[in-house]
Amino acid sequence: MNLPWQRARGLQRITEGMGTLDREVFDAIADSPTPLLDTVMPPLTRAADHSKLWFAIAAVLAASGRPTAQRGAARGVATLAVTSLLTNQVAKRIWKRPRPNRASVPLPRQIKRFPTSHSLPSGHSASAAAFSVAVGLENPPLGLGLALLGGLVGLSRVATGAHYPGDVLAGFGMGAAIAVIGGKLVPPIVEAQLPRTEPLVVDTPPRPDGAGVVLVVNPASGSGTGADVIEEVREALPRAEIVELDADDDPVEVLKSAAERAEVLAVGGGDGTVSTAAAIAVEAKLPLAVFPAGTFNHFAKDIGCPTVADTVEAIRTGSVSCVDLVCLNEEHMVINTASIGAYPMFVQTREKLERRLGKKVAGAYAMLHTLRNDEPVRITYDNKTLQTSLFFLGNSVYLPTGFAPSRRTRMDDGLIDVRILETGRRFARARILAALALGRLERSPLYHEIQAPEFSFSSDEPTAVAHDGEVGEEYDRATFTSMYRALPVFRPTP
Repeated sequence: MNLPWQRARGLQRITEGMGTLDREVFDAIADSPTPLLDTVMPPLTRAADHSKLWFAIAAVLAASGRPTAQRGAARGVATLAVTSLLTNQVAKRIWKRPRPNRASVPLPRQIKRFPTSHSLPSGHSASAAAFSVAVGLENPPLGLGLALLGGLVGLSRVATGAHYPGDVLAGFGMGAAIAVIGGKLVPPIVEAQLPRTEPLVVDTPPRPDGAGVVLVVNPASGSGTGADVIEEVREALPRAEIVELDADDDPVEVLKSAAERAEVLAVGGGDGTVSTAAAIAVEAKLPLAVFPAGTFNHFAKDIGCPTVADTVEAIRTGSVSCVDLVCLNEEHMVINTASIGAYPMFVQTREKLERRLGKKVAGAYAMLHTLRNDEPVRITYDNKTLQTSLFFLGNSVYLPTGFAPSRRTRMDDGLIDVRILETGRRFARARILAALALGRLERSPLYHEIQAPEFSFSSDEPTAVAHDGEVGEEYDRATFTSMYRALPVFRPTP
């Protein structure tokens, strides 16, 4: 049985042995006559003085435009600040280890301004580990590269005689631990993973001259864009039948009549008109060709047909694949989005300003403007009842996550993308704006996101549901159901 004094003596021997090993490794590196160390190590250790190296890298990452790199830069700088404070003001005052004797270090390798603070732990190494691990939490490949650079910074502290190897290892451990704890307190954002499935391609005969195509188009749509579509289609697909809508025509009746004699139903107009045509095409079991003739043409862009030439080429080659639709209360088809509350006002304000101010600033201003002028709606879904001013529902999963969805990479995943911003809690507006400013809205308890094949909500009073740019009817209960790959459309093969 070991007595307490025996255990203490054994621990003392282990500590002394580790100290001896630490000094021997330092001497081995210091005595190494390596020109490469003499050339590379001093400039590298000087670059890391006062974390200049990491701040410069953070600036490059922030300017890269990549969200994961930008978040990594912000997290890295914040972690760096905490680590420097704890290392220099706390740890070095607890462990008062003297600096190594640098007499054996070659003169070309010695740093000119030798530090006078205590040696344990290495502040340079702690900063290197803190920054690289913090960036790696948001972007693992970047973190790996920075960790290799941080390892060289740690080596430079030993090679130049500033620290023992044990000091460097302690610094690495401390910096990495602070970064990991930061990741627990403020978890990194995980990008949405979209389903990866093969597209459902429909075998359709090529139509090089447009035979069998009936196009319904409003010449006045899109501030005259419809007239341009007519001219381009007449020239590119001479055998296509073109039906021009007049101001007094009922688009639904004209589209139904066109579907009765068409092999391909084509439509030129905004997303509201395309939504109507999609419902008729599904009922008639016809493929749909969409020509962009509206203001925004979100559906046409997302299926890969942002120009008339793209749709014409798909018709000529017979390139058809299926996309999802969303059915609202078994009455209306939604091809893009639906919303309640002030979401349309938010989108209009953001899109109006984003070219001048950039997406982030425009989004923040639009959020503030909307929250100040909102008309909240009280809804119940699943087992929740909440008040919301911003409710978004999309056909298929949109990117990016958060409350500025702008694009779809797939339109056949069988999912409905629901995003709700809760505004009925205490200090909700201030909390939302603070989370938006810090880029943490997706982590806020006021933000709710659901991807599911069906979604329903009810409200205390009839609530207007806007969809595909049109103000829709009022419902006290609305049910949205994904119609998986229900609509065959002419589009480039995904």
